[in-house]
Amino acid sequence: MASDGRTAVENLRQTLAARLAHARLRTDELFQLLRPEALYDRPIPERHRLIFYLGHLEAFDWNMIARAAFEVKPFDTHLDRLLAFGIDPVDGNFPTDQPSDWPPESEILNYNLRVRDVIDACLEKAASRNGGGPLLEHGFIFQVGIEHRLMHVETLAYLLHQLPPEQLRPPRILPAPTTTGPDSSAISRRLEIAAGSATLGLARNEDGEFGWDNEFELHQVEVPAFAIEEFPVTNSQYLDFVRAGGYRERSLWTEKDWDWVQAEGIEHPRFWRRHGQAWLLRTMFAEIPLPKDWPVYVSHAEAAAHARWRGLALPTEAQWHRAAYGAPSGREREFPWGNQPTEERRGNFDFNRWDPTPVDAHPEGRSAFGVCDLVGNGWEWTSTLFEPFPGFQPYSFYPGYSAEFFDGQHYVVKGGSTRTGACLLRRSFRNWYQPHYPYAYATIRCVEN
Repeated sequence: MASDGRTAVENLRQTLAARLAHARLRTDELFQLLRPEALYDRPIPERHRLIFYLGHLEAFDWNMIARAAFEVKPFDTHLDRLLAFGIDPVDGNFPTDQPSDWPPESEILNYNLRVRDVIDACLEKAASRNGGGPLLEHGFIFQVGIEHRLMHVETLAYLLHQLPPEQLRPPRILPAPTTTGPDSSAISRRLEIAAGSATLGLARNEDGEFGWDNEFELHQVEVPAFAIEEFPVTNSQYLDFVRAGGYRERSLWTEKDWDWVQAEGIEHPRFWRRHGQAWLLRTMFAEIPLPKDWPVYVSHAEAAAHARWRGLALPTEAQWHRAAYGAPSGREREFPWGNQPTEERRGNFDFNRWDPTPVDAHPEGRSAFGVCDLVGNGWEWTSTLFEPFPGFQPYSFYPGYSAEFFDGQHYVVKGGSTRTGACLLRRSFRNWYQPHYPYAYATIRCVEN
């Protein structure tokens, strides 16, 4: 029995070590895309300069794993704090720091190497311990570090997406799959979803299934019958909204959203650019003619206005779950396509591509109700405010992870994007953004109630 226990612990250590190495590779490859002169840029005003993120992930691992779980003595308390929190904004405004306020790249890279050595040693030490408390049970604190890093892979991707293309060094890019595109009758087709229950969240148990605090507790929601679009809203469909004057029609927007549109002079999605009479899309590494059958990426404010223009609505979190994981039989699935693990043929996710694919490119990812492209290719906005589930308990080691965003100012997105890691595609995972954040890889799917 003892031998079996040691084998299980060693298998877990090897799994975590491989996952951690893979997650590090994903962040490292993003910084390798940057030309040196761009490292101290701030592509998004609300975010830190890119140099911060170069060391933030190691600082997080140090503070959560080495310091909190293993009580390792620090070797650079200044960087531990700076790279955990950044430079504070002045008077509550966006950061006003200058590139010269940050350490040189070489100093942060040396810090990163030392931290990685310590974290790897902590993982070896954890495998040799008998027990070790809740932070080490089932490799919990290491899973926190891995998933935190993978979340930032996506954040970094859309940060880099806002840089001028000439500041990036494109890797080899796979050609996008080609389709004939959904025909005009299918593109707006709505599928009937019968009334039934949707199971949200995770159950607390002892089997080691990982989840963030906002994923608990498991509960069911009864969902009345509704209809949902078979495909996400495409660039072509959204272009109709733009051409019809949707950004100039006050009645389609809430008061706060209208004030935002007017103050910022917004006339189209952030990823679009008008070139004469033509429209271009900023992909990760270039501007291309607007692909009509790709999902549109917009803010929640834009998504809601588009839905109102069509006399429809954004789905609730429970409706989205019902359409994605429910089935006419009443049984629910782990993924829209069934209980099989994630595979490239099921959707555009897990870093397989840098940009979207046509919304009908992955028919093998359909849900039991026939809804397509639910996981990957773009997070999908819901009308549900990000709030705690019944039984919510913040993690003591990271009390603000979710609770700081239970402010009535953030909306749940579900499904995942092209740059979402496979482990974050679990059905209980919840992501969230504020309604005027136009940089995320988030799209629209409308419902009729």
